[in-house]
Amino acid sequence: MASAENQLIQQLPAVVRRRFLTRCEPFELLLSAELSVRDQPLTHAYFPRTGFISLVIDVDSHPPLEVGMVGVESMLGSELVLGLAKTPWRALVQGPGSSWRIGADAFRASLAEIHELQEVVRVSLLVRLHQQALASACERFHMIGPRLARWLLMSQDRARSDTFHLTQEVIALMLGVRRVGVTVAAGVFQGSGIIKYHRGTVTVLDRAALEAEACSCYAADKQIHAELTVHRH
Repeated sequence: MASAENQLIQQLPAVVRRRFLTRCEPFELLLSAELSVRDQPLTHAYFPRTGFISLVIDVDSHPPLEVGMVGVESMLGSELVLGLAKTPWRALVQGPGSSWRIGADAFRASLAEIHELQEVVRVSLLVRLHQQALASACERFHMIGPRLARWLLMSQDRARSDTFHLTQEVIALMLGVRRVGVTVAAGVFQGSGIIKYHRGTVTVLDRAALEAEACSCYAADKQIHAELTVHRH
Protein backbone atom coordinates (compact mmCIF):
# COMPACT_ATOMS: atom_id res chain seq x y z
CA MET A 1 0.00 0.00 0.00
CA ALA A 2 1.35 3.43 -0.90
CA SER A 3 2.47 5.53 2.03
CA ALA A 4 0.47 8.59 3.01
CA GLU A 5 1.96 12.01 2.37
CA ASN A 6 2.16 15.13 4.48
CA GLN A 7 -0.49 17.64 3.42
CA LEU A 8 1.82 20.65 3.61
CA ILE A 9 4.31 19.01 1.27
CA GLN A 10 1.43 18.05 -1.01
CA GLN A 11 0.54 21.75 -1.36
CA LEU A 12 3.88 22.47 -3.01
CA PRO A 13 4.05 22.47 -6.83
CA ALA A 14 5.27 19.08 -8.08
CA VAL A 15 8.70 20.29 -9.22
CA VAL A 16 9.29 22.18 -5.96
CA ARG A 17 8.05 19.22 -3.93
CA ARG A 18 10.48 16.83 -5.56
CA ARG A 19 13.37 19.24 -5.06
CA PHE A 20 12.54 19.74 -1.39
CA LEU A 21 12.12 16.02 -0.67
CA THR A 22 15.64 15.32 -1.99
CA ARG A 23 16.84 17.32 1.03
CA CYS A 24 14.72 15.34 3.49
CA GLU A 25 15.13 11.87 4.93
CA PRO A 26 12.53 9.32 6.04
CA PHE A 27 12.22 9.25 9.83
CA GLU A 28 10.15 6.88 11.96
CA LEU A 29 8.02 8.42 14.69
CA LEU A 30 8.45 6.04 17.62
CA LEU A 31 5.90 6.06 20.44
CA SER A 32 6.94 8.34 23.35
CA ALA A 33 9.99 9.69 21.49
CA GLU A 34 10.85 13.28 22.44
CA LEU A 35 11.59 15.22 19.25
CA SER A 36 12.28 18.59 20.84
CA VAL A 37 13.17 19.74 24.34
CA ARG A 38 11.88 22.86 26.07
CA ASP A 39 14.23 25.84 25.70
CA GLN A 40 16.68 23.82 23.59
CA PRO A 41 17.45 24.70 19.96
CA LEU A 42 15.41 22.80 17.38
CA THR A 43 17.68 20.41 15.51
CA HIS A 44 15.21 19.31 12.81
CA ALA A 45 11.87 20.01 11.22
CA TYR A 46 9.43 17.09 10.89
CA PHE A 47 6.61 16.53 8.40
CA PRO A 48 4.44 13.61 9.63
CA ARG A 49 3.06 11.26 7.01
CA THR A 50 1.26 9.05 9.53
CA GLY A 51 0.98 9.22 13.32
CA PHE A 52 0.93 12.40 15.40
CA ILE A 53 2.98 14.50 17.81
CA SER A 54 1.80 16.33 20.94
CA LEU A 55 3.20 19.68 22.07
CA VAL A 56 3.36 19.60 25.86
CA ILE A 57 3.90 22.44 28.34
CA ASP A 58 5.42 21.86 31.79
CA VAL A 59 4.63 24.50 34.42
CA ASP A 60 6.19 24.22 37.88
CA SER A 61 4.92 21.11 39.69
CA HIS A 62 1.62 20.92 37.79
CA PRO A 63 0.81 17.97 35.50
CA PRO A 64 2.06 18.48 31.93
CA LEU A 65 -0.56 19.89 29.56
CA GLU A 66 -0.96 19.44 25.81
CA VAL A 67 -1.25 22.75 23.94
CA GLY A 68 -1.10 21.45 20.37
CA MET A 69 -1.19 18.38 18.17
CA VAL A 70 0.76 17.91 14.93
CA GLY A 71 -0.25 15.30 12.38
CA VAL A 72 -0.26 14.78 8.63
CA GLU A 73 -1.97 18.17 8.22
CA SER A 74 0.93 20.13 9.69
CA MET A 75 4.60 20.06 10.71
CA LEU A 76 6.90 20.35 13.72
CA GLY A 77 9.42 23.19 13.51
CA SER A 78 7.48 25.88 11.66
CA GLU A 79 9.01 28.41 14.11
CA LEU A 80 12.19 28.15 12.07
CA VAL A 81 10.55 30.33 9.40
CA LEU A 82 10.88 33.19 11.89
CA GLY A 83 14.50 32.36 12.64
CA LEU A 84 13.57 31.05 16.10
CA ALA A 85 15.41 28.00 17.37
CA LYS A 86 13.80 27.41 20.78
CA THR A 87 10.24 26.63 21.89
CA PRO A 88 8.52 26.67 25.31
CA TRP A 89 7.15 23.16 24.88
CA ARG A 90 8.29 19.56 24.44
CA ALA A 91 7.28 17.56 21.37
CA LEU A 92 6.29 13.95 22.17
CA VAL A 93 5.24 11.26 19.71
CA GLN A 94 1.82 10.03 20.89
CA GLY A 95 0.79 8.22 17.71
CA PRO A 96 3.61 6.21 16.08
CA GLY A 97 4.09 6.55 12.34
CA SER A 98 6.44 7.92 9.72
CA SER A 99 7.63 11.35 8.66
CA TRP A 100 10.05 13.34 6.57
CA ARG A 101 12.85 15.01 8.53
CA ILE A 102 15.24 17.80 7.56
CA GLY A 103 18.00 19.46 9.58
CA ALA A 104 17.29 22.95 10.94
CA ASP A 105 20.04 24.65 8.91
CA ALA A 106 19.04 22.87 5.70
CA PHE A 107 15.41 23.79 6.34
CA ARG A 108 16.29 27.47 6.82
CA ALA A 109 18.26 27.40 3.58
CA SER A 110 15.29 25.81 1.79
CA LEU A 111 12.95 28.46 3.17
CA ALA A 112 15.21 31.21 1.87
CA GLU A 113 15.40 29.60 -1.56
CA ILE A 114 11.87 28.25 -2.09
CA HIS A 115 9.16 30.91 -1.84
CA GLU A 116 6.31 28.40 -2.06
CA LEU A 117 7.70 26.47 0.91
CA GLN A 118 8.03 29.65 2.96
CA GLU A 119 4.40 30.57 2.28
CA VAL A 120 3.08 27.13 3.25
CA VAL A 121 5.12 27.09 6.47
CA ARG A 122 4.01 30.61 7.46
CA VAL A 123 0.36 29.64 7.07
CA SER A 124 0.99 26.46 9.06
CA LEU A 125 2.54 28.45 11.90
CA LEU A 126 -0.35 30.94 11.95
CA VAL A 127 -2.89 28.12 12.11
CA ARG A 128 -1.05 26.42 14.97
CA LEU A 129 -0.91 29.66 16.96
CA HIS A 130 -4.70 29.90 16.66
CA GLN A 131 -5.02 26.27 17.74
CA GLN A 132 -2.82 26.76 20.78
CA ALA A 133 -4.89 29.74 21.89
CA LEU A 134 -8.03 27.63 21.44
CA ALA A 135 -6.50 24.76 23.44
CA SER A 136 -5.70 27.10 26.33
CA ALA A 137 -9.29 28.39 26.45
CA CYS A 138 -10.65 24.84 26.16
CA GLU A 139 -8.59 23.65 29.13
CA ARG A 140 -9.78 26.58 31.22
CA PHE A 141 -13.50 26.59 30.46
CA HIS A 142 -14.64 23.12 29.34
CA MET A 143 -15.35 20.01 31.42
CA ILE A 144 -13.31 16.81 31.22
CA GLY A 145 -15.95 14.79 29.30
CA PRO A 146 -16.32 17.17 26.32
CA ARG A 147 -12.56 17.74 26.27
CA LEU A 148 -11.92 14.00 26.24
CA ALA A 149 -14.36 13.57 23.35
CA ARG A 150 -12.59 16.33 21.43
CA TRP A 151 -9.17 14.81 22.05
CA LEU A 152 -10.30 11.31 21.03
CA LEU A 153 -11.72 12.73 17.79
CA MET A 154 -8.48 14.60 17.08
CA SER A 155 -6.49 11.43 17.73
CA GLN A 156 -8.77 9.35 15.50
CA ASP A 157 -8.46 11.90 12.70
CA ARG A 158 -4.68 11.65 12.77
CA ALA A 159 -4.53 7.89 13.34
CA ARG A 160 -6.85 7.48 10.31
CA SER A 161 -8.44 4.48 12.00
CA ASP A 162 -11.37 3.72 14.30
CA THR A 163 -8.92 1.86 16.57
CA PHE A 164 -5.77 3.39 18.04
CA HIS A 165 -3.53 2.99 21.08
CA LEU A 166 -3.86 5.43 24.02
CA THR A 167 -3.20 4.68 27.66
CA GLN A 168 -5.14 6.45 30.40
CA GLU A 169 -1.86 7.88 31.65
CA VAL A 170 -1.25 9.52 28.26
CA ILE A 171 -4.82 10.83 28.04
CA ALA A 172 -4.56 12.32 31.54
CA LEU A 173 -1.27 13.97 30.60
CA MET A 174 -2.77 15.41 27.43
CA LEU A 175 -5.79 16.81 29.28
CA GLY A 176 -3.83 18.01 32.29
CA VAL A 177 -6.06 16.09 34.72
CA ARG A 178 -5.77 13.20 37.15
CA ARG A 179 -6.17 9.68 35.81
CA VAL A 180 -9.33 9.09 37.87
CA GLY A 181 -11.08 11.89 35.95
CA VAL A 182 -10.23 10.19 32.66
CA THR A 183 -11.45 6.83 34.01
CA VAL A 184 -14.84 8.28 34.92
CA ALA A 185 -15.32 10.18 31.63
CA ALA A 186 -14.16 7.26 29.49
CA GLY A 187 -16.42 4.93 31.48
CA VAL A 188 -19.44 7.07 30.61
CA PHE A 189 -18.57 6.92 26.89
CA GLN A 190 -17.98 3.18 27.06
CA GLY A 191 -21.22 2.58 28.95
CA SER A 192 -23.10 4.53 26.29
CA GLY A 193 -21.59 2.39 23.52
CA ILE A 194 -19.68 5.33 22.03
CA ILE A 195 -16.21 3.86 22.50
CA LYS A 196 -14.60 0.60 23.55
CA TYR A 197 -11.50 0.80 25.73
CA HIS A 198 -9.35 -2.20 26.63
CA ARG A 199 -5.72 -2.31 27.74
CA GLY A 200 -4.73 0.96 26.16
CA THR A 201 -6.61 0.41 22.90
CA VAL A 202 -9.46 2.75 22.01
CA THR A 203 -12.08 1.86 19.39
CA VAL A 204 -14.57 4.51 18.33
CA LEU A 205 -17.89 2.69 17.89
CA ASP A 206 -20.16 5.70 17.25
CA ARG A 207 -18.35 8.63 15.67
CA ALA A 208 -21.48 10.81 15.42
CA ALA A 209 -22.26 10.36 19.11
CA LEU A 210 -18.68 11.19 20.05
CA GLU A 211 -18.86 14.38 18.00
CA ALA A 212 -22.09 15.28 19.80
CA GLU A 213 -20.30 14.86 23.15
CA ALA A 214 -17.30 16.99 22.14
CA CYS A 215 -16.96 20.64 23.09
CA SER A 216 -17.32 23.34 20.43
CA CYS A 217 -13.51 23.53 20.17
CA TYR A 218 -13.44 20.41 17.97
CA ALA A 219 -15.51 22.07 15.22
CA ALA A 220 -13.50 25.26 15.62
CA ASP A 221 -10.27 23.28 15.31
CA LYS A 222 -11.55 21.55 12.17
CA GLN A 223 -12.35 24.92 10.66
CA ILE A 224 -8.81 26.10 11.35
CA HIS A 225 -7.40 22.90 9.86
CA ALA A 226 -9.40 23.56 6.70
CA GLU A 227 -7.24 26.61 6.07
CA LEU A 228 -4.34 24.26 5.36
CA THR A 229 -6.17 22.68 2.45
CA VAL A 230 -6.52 25.98 0.63
CA HIS A 231 -3.94 26.30 -2.11
CA ARG A 232 -2.36 29.76 -1.95
CA HIS A 233 -0.87 31.21 -5.07
